[in-house]
Amino acid sequence: MNAMNKRRVVVTGVGLVSAVGIGTQECWDALLAGKSGAARITLFDPTQFSTQFACEVKGFDPFLYIEKKEVKKMGRFIHFAIAASDFAMKQSGLQVDGGNAERVGVYIGSGIGGFDVIEREHTELLRGGPRKISPFFIPAAIVNLASGQVSIRFRAKGPNSATCTACSSSAHAVGDSFRLIQRGDADAMICGGSEAAITPMGVGGFASMRALSIRNDSPATASRPFDRDRDGFVIGEGSGLLILEELEFARRRGARILSEVVGYGMSGDAFHITQPSEDGDGAVRVMQITLKDAGARPEEIDYINAHGTSTPFNDKTETLAIKKVFGEHARKIAVSSTKSMTGHLLGGAGGFEAAVLALSIHCQCVPPTINYQTPDPECDLDYVPLKSRNMKIDYALSNSFGFGGTNAALLMKRYSGD
Repeated sequence: MNAMNKRRVVVTGVGLVSAVGIGTQECWDALLAGKSGAARITLFDPTQFSTQFACEVKGFDPFLYIEKKEVKKMGRFIHFAIAASDFAMKQSGLQVDGGNAERVGVYIGSGIGGFDVIEREHTELLRGGPRKISPFFIPAAIVNLASGQVSIRFRAKGPNSATCTACSSSAHAVGDSFRLIQRGDADAMICGGSEAAITPMGVGGFASMRALSIRNDSPATASRPFDRDRDGFVIGEGSGLLILEELEFARRRGARILSEVVGYGMSGDAFHITQPSEDGDGAVRVMQITLKDAGARPEEIDYINAHGTSTPFNDKTETLAIKKVFGEHARKIAVSSTKSMTGHLLGGAGGFEAAVLALSIHCQCVPPTINYQTPDPECDLDYVPLKSRNMKIDYALSNSFGFGGTNAALLMKRYSGD
């Protein structure tokens, strides 16, 4: 597409649900305060597991957002997505009606979907046979029903889709939504991701891969991206959704604009099912592609919300990739990982972190990387340790990398009103 024909896309609202808060403002305040959401698992008895803690969304009541008869038709990840969509739509002020419904779409990613539903219904099958399986099992569990339910909720009749690309899922959903609006297929998109995989199979599966931290004696300090003593990620859950709109569509209704989305990139490692290549090739290329898409120079980037999982391989590889892309300017960029507080939302991470990126630009403030205590010689950038930072942010980038070598990056800038 000719750059002159690309329509401009802005963020007008975000909705957040995570272990550090339910609701956008509560989450944002907690992130700036450096609050950890990690604690011993309560969703099931974790006693037999090597990892016994996670970043659960505590005190979440789906009945506050969903009619009682509908709750049982949805997995927990859908509950989170509906709550986040309510928060995002309220913040944006977007109203879907007969005049615009066909131009408003929904695109929500999830890496795993309704794990809780699958495990529950499998137990029912073993206990009582196939007749015990709920008729709502399939629509409660499949990945695209977060998008489907949100679309029905708001009567949004535009593009309705979902992505399932592991931990890049919702970054791809946001990026693809950006493209849909750019090229004129929609005027507004409710997009992002949701995940709820803190289940026996979810935790057990990642633990068997030795991907999780085992700091059972100190959950709140377990997620420590870029720290020398990191020993694995902390599994989290929740949802992060954004309202993207074509600039003139947003202007006509007097919307408050949080940031402008200007770049999106995708790449593949073609290397290993779970580990990045040691030279960071895929991460390097996805950031370069995103900068090129936005027409932005490396030296213009002020902040990166890193993938920053707190795993030995990811953090050093992402650091190396940032240095390759940005050269000497890399040391002038603030780089932080909000996974240090929320844990890793898996397929929901990219959407949540894109929402955080938009808020960071709007508020001109960067959340910290908490638990950063011992520098790692291989991770030697400015990780905004321990405390949030007020700073000038014109351009900011978010990275998401997933199993299978799937990568996504999003670039936003401060909206100047031009």
